[in-house]
Amino acid sequence: MKKAEIPRELSISWLRDKYSNQELTPQELIIEIIQRSKEDADMNIWITPPDMEMIQPYLDRLTTLNPAEAPLWGIPFAIKDNIDLAGVPTTAACAEYAYTPIENAGVVERLIAAGAIPLGKTNLDQFATGLVGTRSPYGETHNALRPEMISGGSSSGPAVAVAGGQAAFALGTDTAGSGRVPAALNRLVGFKPSLGAWPTKGVVPACASLDCVTVFAHSIADVLAVDGAARGVHDDDPWSRKVPMPQAKLPAKICLPKDPLGFYGTYADEYSSAWDAAVAQLQNLNIPIEYVDAQLFAQAGAILYEGPWVAERWAALGGFIDAHPGASFPVTEKILRSGSAAEYDAASVFAAMHKLQQFKLEARKLLKDSVLVMPTCGGTWTREQVRLDPISTNRDMGRYTNHCNLLDLCALAVPAGDAAPSTPFGITLFALAEDEGLICGAAELFAAGSPASAETAGGSSSKQAAASAAAPATTLVAVCGLHMRGYPLEKQMQSCGARFIREDETAAKYRLVKLATTPAKPGLIKQQEGGAPIQLEVWEMPLEAFGGFAAAIPAPLGIGKVELRDGSEVPGFVCEAYAAADAEDVTSSGGWRHVMPL
Repeated sequence: MKKAEIPRELSISWLRDKYSNQELTPQELIIEIIQRSKEDADMNIWITPPDMEMIQPYLDRLTTLNPAEAPLWGIPFAIKDNIDLAGVPTTAACAEYAYTPIENAGVVERLIAAGAIPLGKTNLDQFATGLVGTRSPYGETHNALRPEMISGGSSSGPAVAVAGGQAAFALGTDTAGSGRVPAALNRLVGFKPSLGAWPTKGVVPACASLDCVTVFAHSIADVLAVDGAARGVHDDDPWSRKVPMPQAKLPAKICLPKDPLGFYGTYADEYSSAWDAAVAQLQNLNIPIEYVDAQLFAQAGAILYEGPWVAERWAALGGFIDAHPGASFPVTEKILRSGSAAEYDAASVFAAMHKLQQFKLEARKLLKDSVLVMPTCGGTWTREQVRLDPISTNRDMGRYTNHCNLLDLCALAVPAGDAAPSTPFGITLFALAEDEGLICGAAELFAAGSPASAETAGGSSSKQAAASAAAPATTLVAVCGLHMRGYPLEKQMQSCGARFIREDETAAKYRLVKLATTPAKPGLIKQQEGGAPIQLEVWEMPLEAFGGFAAAIPAPLGIGKVELRDGSEVPGFVCEAYAAADAEDVTSSGGWRHVMPL
């Protein structure tokens, strides 16, 4: 069988497809990734680069896993080097700080359990202190598209590993924007879950009360596939908390800044035009727009580095800095030591906490059922410009990001065209911690359009048109039970390369029954008269996988046309009427999630 050529843009669905068709093996993929890492060594992506001896045990383990039951089977991922991988040094980009953990970080353990393959440890702004990607003794990580430009930090290495075809996804961390800025600068999606949604056990703390583990990938579908394996309370993590899995839905409104925004850097004018183009696209989504005073977010963000929260970094790392003079990067040590200033006493901490609590209250009122959209970055810089002015350039990069964790928001950074040739622009969608579904739904809708760059506003670029033409044929599939997100058979959807599109419901013409099977399954039966709307999910599946998927469905279930509330019909799960005779009628529940909650 002809072997697949491995593209630079690795996606989870593409890899699943090639594995299932025996056109590629994980071993072959890893060999290619190792070669790429050697070819790109001067980009300073890795601290501990991919190595077959280190990776082989994870490849061997795949033979013990059923790909249908391991949603990330054979998917390679990179790890920011402030997150523990058992048996591999964690440096936080400081050799003198390094230690070798005996166990994996909580999130790494979950991803490996799901079949993912850890590749190595990537570069970062030392101690995750910076947003530029130049603050590392292991070298400045180059931007994946324009090497003279910054890559963004502190999660520089993981982002460039994904953008450069050396990982399908990568773990970063985010305290002030580190899981979003590198996404924007390297044309990626960056997902920052709500505080505590993913465990931070095994992560070198920057500000432990604000730190999040994040993910970079090429699509929203891929970051949510990773989220499905990583999310959940960890019994040994004091910062962990239960945050429900995102259920994509549209917000009641989109909030945009009412006053003109400031842009900076080499391409300030181009970034301003790209933001205008993104706003125009948002206005065409048929979601109400409200223009709000963004000063609330600027004032909250100022607390992070201009208030006593910088002392939390000193509390975590001050002992090491004092005991190892000169070991840390000069600008990093300067920032960390600022947290030891006498002005940051206990009284100042409480005063800032009280001030922040008021900001949180205002944000909750403003963002109820809503999504805030801001530029991920207001500009960018060359690496040389950052070297000459490391403090103010870094401060600018956090202008539209620093508020997020302080206000207990979730965030999703997505590409929004290019500001200039090979110079990506991106936006970030923010919502309250419990409303992750809103940023997912709005971002999916935004991405489904034709993002216009400042140069191509009003029409798709030729690259986008070519990508659309090359996209595989797909079909929508309505699922109403065990194939929905979070249920056991979601893995079947993922193994077929399907991606979640939206929550929806049927027309008010259906009966739902609970079949007497083990495990219990729902049966959706259309009525000639009467009936009720039933909640379901709409997924998109490659047509080449749809036939085999439908053929494997056991009677009395099958695939038929399901009428949705808007009158449209899509293929979906239906049930033969005879099965209702011995089944429990659960129509009044409104949907399977109410019958068999997770």
